[in-house]
Amino acid sequence: MFSERTSDISPFIVMDVLEKAIEMEHKGIDVIHLEVGEPDFDVPDCVKEAVIKATKDGYTQYTHSLGMIELRESICQYYEKVYGVIIHPDQILVTSGTSPAMLILFSTLLNPGDEVIISDPHYACYPNFIKFLDGIPINVPVYEENGFEFKIEDIYKNISKKSNAIIINSPSNPTGYLLSDECLEQISKLSLSIISDEIYHGLVYEGKERTILEYSKDAFVLNGFSKLYAMTGLRLGYLIAPKQYMRTMQKLHQNFLISANSITQMAGIAALKHADEDVLKMKKIYNERRVFMIKRLRELGFGITVEPTGAFYVFVNARHLSNDSYKLAFDILEKAHVAVTPGIDFGNNGQGFIRFTYANSIENIAKGMDRIERYLNTESS
Repeated sequence: MFSERTSDISPFIVMDVLEKAIEMEHKGIDVIHLEVGEPDFDVPDCVKEAVIKATKDGYTQYTHSLGMIELRESICQYYEKVYGVIIHPDQILVTSGTSPAMLILFSTLLNPGDEVIISDPHYACYPNFIKFLDGIPINVPVYEENGFEFKIEDIYKNISKKSNAIIINSPSNPTGYLLSDECLEQISKLSLSIISDEIYHGLVYEGKERTILEYSKDAFVLNGFSKLYAMTGLRLGYLIAPKQYMRTMQKLHQNFLISANSITQMAGIAALKHADEDVLKMKKIYNERRVFMIKRLRELGFGITVEPTGAFYVFVNARHLSNDSYKLAFDILEKAHVAVTPGIDFGNNGQGFIRFTYANSIENIAKGMDRIERYLNTESS
């Protein structure tokens, strides 16, 4: 017998696309990967050196369950430098990526039947975390014409006696859009726990990202090193929370995960202190790719009402081709040999959209766009 909670978990469709693409590559087919949100850059040299040094110096044992104090202090310094907000190291829980942080946070906040408001479209895994802990995700549709931004009146319509929290994600996966200062200000005044997923902070090419902690000291922040520092495989994230929640979350971490990887934590310290120049180089290249991809996608007839300015995604309207984004994405993969993510992975309001990532070389992006152009010409003939 399987538990009921596991039967409610939906697949992460982008991984299904990736795994199908890998099967095709195993057969000798050349596939262009524009589906997975993973930086294609190597980790900064300072990170590599820190990993080697930490191993040689014997940093191979458990750390404090909240994380090394040096790393937590460095995170505090980073948030003060970038955003001007003051955080205490005892407000930070370091985890093996942001996913464990999310699991611990929802475990702390949710009782059975509690509702969590999320945008639709949204990061594909949010509903599964919520449902796994017997919460109820409440989808609030957001639309392309205003950059997929929450409308505060739509949030209020969905608040009930069971409402516990709201998740915001800016820059967003899958859309690449930032929430406006006005929207953040309005959300900060809600009588809900506010959870801000800031994993794409730092990857902004126009405008400026704002942490929710600039608006509320009682909010929760999810962040990490995977995206900004190209450290996905090193699995290092963190959670910032009001002090009154920390002991509960610490106990959960102690029991279920013990501590984050000690060597990776040393790498995180190095990234925060020494990788600024590497980040600037990566951002410059990402932006060049972003501009190129948007131009080519528009030339191919895909709808982009407002240009995305953050993360490394372009979320395009493909309803002129099909209202079934799942079928369309796999058709593109099989016929054009380009892997893309169907919008349905991100909620019902993403149906008919396709997510492209520019976390790939501009040469590969160009090749992928040319293949899709041939696909479209063939399908229309």
